[in-house]
Amino acid sequence: MASSHSSSPVPQGSSSDVFFKIEVDPSKHIRPVPSLPDVCPKEPTGDSHSLYVAPSLVTDQHRWTVYHSKVNLPAALNDPRLAKRESDFFTKTWGLNFVDTEVIPSFYLPQISKEHFTVYQQEISQREKIHERCKNICPPKDTFERTLLHTHDKSRTDLEQVPKIFMKPDFALDDSLTFNSVLPWSHFNTAGGKGNRDAASSKLLQEKLSHYLDIVEVNIAHQISLRSEAFFHAMTSQHELQDYLKKTSQAVKMLRDKIAQIDKVMCEGSLHILRLALTRNNCVKVYNKLKLMATVHQTQPTVQVLLSTSEFVGALDLIATTQEVLQQELQGIHSFRHLGSQLCELEKLIDKMMIAEFSTYSHSDLNRPLEDDCQVLEEERLVSLVFGLLKQRKLNFLEIYGEKMIITAKNIIKQCVINKVSQTEEIDTDVVVKILFWELRVRDILCPLKATLNIIHSVVLSVLDKNQRTRELEEISQQKNAAKDNSLDTEVAYLIHEGMFISDAFGEGELTPIAVDTTSQRNASPNSEPCSSDSVSEPECTTDSSSSKEHTSSSAIPGGVDIMVSEDMKLTDSELGKLANNIQELLYSASDICHDRAVKFLMSRAKDGFLEKLNSMEFITLSRLMETFILDTEQICGRKSMSLLGALQSQANKFVNRFHEERKTKLSLLLDNERWKQADVPAEFQDLVDSISDGKIALPEKKSGTTEERKPAEVLIVEGQQYAVVGTVLLLIRIILEYCQCVDNIPSVTTDMLTRLSDLLKYFNSRSCQLVLGAGALQVVGLKTITTKNLALSSRCLQLIVHYIPVIRAHFEARLPPKQYSMLRHFDHITKDYHDHIAEISAKLVAIMDSLFDKLLSKYEVKAPVPSACFRNICKQMTKMHEAIFDLLPEEQTQMLFLRINASYKLHLKKQLSHLNVINDGGPQNGLVTADVAFYTGNLQALKGLKDLDLNMAEIWEQKR
Repeated sequence: MASSHSSSPVPQGSSSDVFFKIEVDPSKHIRPVPSLPDVCPKEPTGDSHSLYVAPSLVTDQHRWTVYHSKVNLPAALNDPRLAKRESDFFTKTWGLNFVDTEVIPSFYLPQISKEHFTVYQQEISQREKIHERCKNICPPKDTFERTLLHTHDKSRTDLEQVPKIFMKPDFALDDSLTFNSVLPWSHFNTAGGKGNRDAASSKLLQEKLSHYLDIVEVNIAHQISLRSEAFFHAMTSQHELQDYLKKTSQAVKMLRDKIAQIDKVMCEGSLHILRLALTRNNCVKVYNKLKLMATVHQTQPTVQVLLSTSEFVGALDLIATTQEVLQQELQGIHSFRHLGSQLCELEKLIDKMMIAEFSTYSHSDLNRPLEDDCQVLEEERLVSLVFGLLKQRKLNFLEIYGEKMIITAKNIIKQCVINKVSQTEEIDTDVVVKILFWELRVRDILCPLKATLNIIHSVVLSVLDKNQRTRELEEISQQKNAAKDNSLDTEVAYLIHEGMFISDAFGEGELTPIAVDTTSQRNASPNSEPCSSDSVSEPECTTDSSSSKEHTSSSAIPGGVDIMVSEDMKLTDSELGKLANNIQELLYSASDICHDRAVKFLMSRAKDGFLEKLNSMEFITLSRLMETFILDTEQICGRKSMSLLGALQSQANKFVNRFHEERKTKLSLLLDNERWKQADVPAEFQDLVDSISDGKIALPEKKSGTTEERKPAEVLIVEGQQYAVVGTVLLLIRIILEYCQCVDNIPSVTTDMLTRLSDLLKYFNSRSCQLVLGAGALQVVGLKTITTKNLALSSRCLQLIVHYIPVIRAHFEARLPPKQYSMLRHFDHITKDYHDHIAEISAKLVAIMDSLFDKLLSKYEVKAPVPSACFRNICKQMTKMHEAIFDLLPEEQTQMLFLRINASYKLHLKKQLSHLNVINDGGPQNGLVTADVAFYTGNLQALKGLKDLDLNMAEIWEQKR
């Protein structure tokens, strides 16, 4: 028998055959020729694999063949590209127009010739020879296959005789249709004399069915004969399998007996011990749970005790801890079903109690005597209240404190004013000033308030700092846990990869460091189970919730009170930061309230015109007290309030206007009554000027006793120079110093004072020009004429003011902000105006002598006697001029003035000589003129201070052409 069912045309030889030693190139893939299945019966050879590859009609009939290929012709011929397809494809005329057409060869397929098969023929030729040789050696199987095929065809033919109804899968005689088809009733009908024929028909039907049965039995026997080897092998395998199962059952029974013995000897005792330990642990848990219930049962009495001592924070912590224990540890206990709601109501009651307590504390703190120091009233009580309010998120307590503060500040200020007024019979300026700022004692009002708010602010910052540190610790813990989890995952993955059980890897003595840390943390947790018999007598185990409440951090506030910041503060950083800012704003509000009340009282006095009646010193005193008040509040609160500062600036502006108008009016009256005569200089004015020379621009203090002994001086000595001045200028110097001193006393009015002082100096310049140069004094004062002495005195007064303008400028420059330095240009304009005025006075003096020269020299005649009367009059007028101005003007200015006068004299003399046709020819007329000129020159140089004056009288003669 063959050992394989394959019927390949190339038989497989043994390894000793020389025909199969030729190696075939593996790169040449030759497709094997498919063969039909071998359906010949095979005898079993003992090879177990042959049972699985044997041919079977039952299996082979389901294999796909070319006969199973079915195609729907309309579907194949249907053109999917047509927009509208024909409903009836096969018509009568279909196919009539078909013609044979020549198939055009494809451009993509090469032309195949015999040369393409040459290489294949060369490769296969050797294999073909081997195949032919094998055909000669092996017996042919064609006869056997033909016989088998004939037998198979005969069986198929016999089976075709059996009706198809018997072959249906749903064949059942209980179906009436099937039964009538198999056994027609006509064969069993005996009526109508047809009994013999029906009997014959019935017998024929019986024989026919018997024939069908024989055919089926023969085919079944034939199929069984073909599968005989498989049947015999199956029976043999069944016996072997039963023997194997029997041995397996015996082995399992022995193993169970051994396991039972091991369990009885080694495990039952240990398991009993473990059960006892588990029972004991459960009892301990029950005991601890009962103790916890007893503790929770005492919550309400304990809260009442804490509230009686105003321990609001402790009561709230106890309520929060109890609620968390009820939710986590004691959830579902029937006896505590109402305790949670009772605690919530108690918590709401504590909220109301804390708000009422804080309101009472605020009233006591704000209404204590002002004589007390700046210590905080009951600091521990305040800290406890603030922590309780923060814990309950009652952030409106600052509004309560702010309302109390406003009411208290108004009452204190009002009471201070009433007390001072009631103690004073007559309200004068000094009393008003004291009422305004001295008796208010802003430091006594704000210092205790600031101390209290600092405590509240410190508590808020402590909670904020604790929140930040807790968040940082949580982040660090999360990073550590993540690192541990990664390491543990890596270890577990390695153990699984190695094929170990995790429980075996983490056995006793072989724990990894990570597992050890995890176990130690688990054992150290509050929920760890007691491990010894003495653990029952130890204190009760705390829960996670209760232990978490005990994690607090201590910090110290400025007052020295240690505070414990718990971790259950539910305020965010933004809320705490906003609350801290509100505390600072509350302090600012307190400062603003004090300022507003002061402004209100100040404005009430300003409506009566009282402040306008203050003199300079009184207003300066008031201004200094107001500035001190503003600085004190700024120092305490850290921010400058602008309400009182604005009121001060408004009153200062009014004061500046009144100050300027008073002095301008006073200067105007002085100028209108000034007779422009030299005045004596009192000693106090000389001291005033001397103080300015020392760099101190301020009014000197009056010296008692010495002022009366000192006599007035004729001139004012300024830095070694003598100034002959009128009385108005002396008072103007004092007024200027008052402006400068006012700037020192009230720095906020510097710019206004600069503008007003510039206006005052311009007014003096313009008004003096009108009175002297414009001869306004003739009508105002009643002077008969404006003399050269009046002019020279006016010029000298202007020069004194010009001397002090740079000093005044430097004084204001030192007190102006840099961005307002442009205002100093007013002094430059004033200096220029004064110099122009002085130059006009000098020109006026020269013009007076010029008109005199024109009048006298126009009548000059060159004749005896010598000197002539004309020159005698000229010398006389020159002497009067010198006597009028020499004591008023400095020597240098006198010389310059007389040089200009002499130039005018020479011009008129030259003009007259030209008119008289007198030339420098040495004649008699020339001698007379020379004698007169020599007389004039001698007289002029004989005057004091003019000896070295270069007159250059040769210019009176015309040059010869």
